[in-house]
Amino acid sequence: MFGLSDAHHTEIGAKKDALEVLKHVPNQLLINGKFVDAKSGKTFAVYDPRTEEEIFRIAEADAADVDDAVAAAREAFDHGPWPRMSGRARGRIIYKLADLIERDLDMLATVESLDNGKPLSVAKAADITLTIDHLRYFAGWADKLEGKTIPTDGNHFAYTLVEPKGVVGQIVPWNFPALMMAWKIAPALACGNAIVLKPAEQTPMSALIIGKLALEAGLPPGVLNILPGFGPTAGARLTSHPAVDKVAFTGSTEVGRIIMKSCAEHIKDVTLELGGKSAMIIGPTKDIDNAVDIAHFALFFNQGQVCTAASRLFVHESVYDEFCAKAAEYARKRKVGDPFEAETEQGPQIDNEQFEKILGYIESGKEQGARLLTGGARVGKKGFYIQPTVFADVKDEMKIAREEIFGPVQSILKWSTTEEVLRRANASEYGLAAGIVCDDIHLVNTLSRGLRAGTIWVNTYHVYDHGVPFGGYKMSGVGRDKGSAALAHYTNTKAVVHKLEGEQAWL
Repeated sequence: MFGLSDAHHTEIGAKKDALEVLKHVPNQLLINGKFVDAKSGKTFAVYDPRTEEEIFRIAEADAADVDDAVAAAREAFDHGPWPRMSGRARGRIIYKLADLIERDLDMLATVESLDNGKPLSVAKAADITLTIDHLRYFAGWADKLEGKTIPTDGNHFAYTLVEPKGVVGQIVPWNFPALMMAWKIAPALACGNAIVLKPAEQTPMSALIIGKLALEAGLPPGVLNILPGFGPTAGARLTSHPAVDKVAFTGSTEVGRIIMKSCAEHIKDVTLELGGKSAMIIGPTKDIDNAVDIAHFALFFNQGQVCTAASRLFVHESVYDEFCAKAAEYARKRKVGDPFEAETEQGPQIDNEQFEKILGYIESGKEQGARLLTGGARVGKKGFYIQPTVFADVKDEMKIAREEIFGPVQSILKWSTTEEVLRRANASEYGLAAGIVCDDIHLVNTLSRGLRAGTIWVNTYHVYDHGVPFGGYKMSGVGRDKGSAALAHYTNTKAVVHKLEGEQAWL
């Protein structure tokens, strides 16, 4: 349902050998085609969420390093070959980068699991495979950016040029580190921009490997700069830098507000893909098991650490009791464990901050009167593991029904009428995605048109095709990733008007 490939499923990297891949990870900043130490000499730790132990140290960028990276990107854009070469030539380099990532897929997937805690099988089939596919999709767009000729009222010839924005600052999250990097860099590179990218401080390793592979693919120096670091230092300087023409961010709504304010000073173009509290509506259905299966995947995939996770599950009163019982049964069977074990379905949460936050939401659900059907506690004594948790009889005003949990906590609410469920589903500050599971096509049509969200999945969930635009309504952000819609965020349209002399045959 995630659009996953069955390719690349060879068993690799027993967990005892997983740490060996760290020898392939650069531990410096990538600026102007070279890996360099931070100017301050500072480094920061990367932790294994399975063990809570430090496994790696990486150079920590701050404002001075951002200044160097932006200067390198500015030079690469203003005077370098990247925006001046043909789109087809740029596309060949992006295709080559995808090929190199495919060559190193096993290693990158192992790094992603170490960094993030997700099952290795998911890192291979989803994160890295879709990263490759996304780069190839936009490599194909590089030579198809076209302007228009426009009829005018008078003796003039008008046309438009589609040009790259310039220097782009990009900040990506920790839940799908490599894939979210691809969502950002692929359209920006295809359009001819230069990039300064800050990966999440929790998961910086795959970005640095991809940066190294980009140089191997032939990307000119300064076109892709990568700065591991923290939001208040490196991130803040990147978004406020006067020489950055555009900012793209995926992350929390709270940080999105800060970034939008920062970009306002220099009137930067900004795209934001932010938080969500997605509603899934289960209508009257004869196939309860299928509905439970879809809803389970919609919430628990990736440890629940998905911005579109269906964390408000509205179930029709006619199937409510049976659905709740089966949803709890599904959750009890979910295998939580080491992400390098083949049978594991759910690994640890990303870090202690997120771990404690999720447990706090679980306690809130209990205190506010939701009925705990299963789960509700940590797993084991080491690592950030949490039991798959299901609450029933959740009310709209409860904290677990209003705020983004970003964890394996399923909240089930009951509904009766179409007008009621639409009103309740839309009564959220978020509008990133929604889901409908229903046998009645007329109800599906009513709900899909009435829901205020950027993506509506019907009888499926978590399908992210590269050609389909993705983004939110309301506090879930502005702009779109993926598909041709993303290209508009990385280009400017220039109008050119020529005066024509004498009589023209077509006038």
